[in-house]
Amino acid sequence: MSQATPIRFTATLRRPAEPKGATWLFLVLPKTASGKLPARSMVTVDGTLAGQAFQATLEPDGEGSHWLKVEKAVHQAAGVAAGDSVELQVAPVAEEPEPSVPPDVRKALAARPDAKAVWASLTPVARRDWIHWITSGKKAETRVKRIDTACDKLASGQRRACCFDRSGMYSKGNMGPPDAAE
Repeated sequence: MSQATPIRFTATLRRPAEPKGATWLFLVLPKTASGKLPARSMVTVDGTLAGQAFQATLEPDGEGSHWLKVEKAVHQAAGVAAGDSVELQVAPVAEEPEPSVPPDVRKALAARPDAKAVWASLTPVARRDWIHWITSGKKAETRVKRIDTACDKLASGQRRACCFDRSGMYSKGNMGPPDAAE
């Protein structure tokens, strides 16, 4: 666990309706627990789920709270399944980890040294925001367009993904937990 004061709560694990056959589960944090986090936007935490340690990035649910994607390895190691009520403890990490850069974004940045130079100077949180904005489009052509736009903006010195609602509260439909399977 990180040095921050742990936030303890109970939540119910759900199986996502899509994609079919998903092996991961998810849960929505109670608003009281989410309210103790430092931001309504993405927050990386160290935690335990039913005693099993994990590190993950909580995502905004668009309703002022957060949701957590629980990878198969974590819920299996904890011995829990969809429908179970689980005890969690989370605390924001002391230092935000470097985000995983998708191959198409990495390739585009490599082709634009001017954009790559600005990218390299960004904080991990700013890079995560750019990646999230690029990958949150629903259509493949939107993603391609956003990669081009991001490279142009970075090359011109823009350091933040503009017009990006980090909390999801003002752009319903772009953020939030998946629909739960019945």
